[in-house]
Amino acid sequence: MNNKYLSFTTERLILKPTSLDDAEFILALHNTPLWLQFIGDRKTHTIEDAKNYIKTKMLPQLHKFGYGNYTVIRKKDNAKIGTCGLFNRDGVEGIDIGFAFLPDYHNQGYAYESANIIKEAAITNFNIKQLSAITMKENLNSQKLLEKLGLVYIKDILIPDDNELLMLYKLVKN
Repeated sequence: MNNKYLSFTTERLILKPTSLDDAEFILALHNTPLWLQFIGDRKTHTIEDAKNYIKTKMLPQLHKFGYGNYTVIRKKDNAKIGTCGLFNRDGVEGIDIGFAFLPDYHNQGYAYESANIIKEAAITNFNIKQLSAITMKENLNSQKLLEKLGLVYIKDILIPDDNELLMLYKLVKN
């Protein structure tokens, strides 16, 4: 990965821009039951599919805007445990913050820790004026995390090429 893109660290985590070196991890993450239920099938069924997804869906945004999808790595053992990022998504006003973690790393505070540093980077490093998020009505854990991050529910929306009604959240600055 080119060093011109920022990485971030927290007490327990390193967040680095996702690269082709992360293909095996992305393959595993995209095929977890909660990813498939709440995010959807991204047709990443082989390492080649995962590499192609990174090349066509993740890297172009990183190169264009300087931010995108970050692989979340646990410092104590260098385990790749999840992703968190900022996405310029069609149908969403502002920049979308999103996150997903492998099941073994749920309910340990990693999602909040990584999303909070990415939220701060969005404002401080990338000068993003409007931070949004989308989630499904059934994804209560995501809703709780978004609210803990300071985002508030605004309305239900549909995004292009998706027939699932999603909840739109926005960061309301004090």
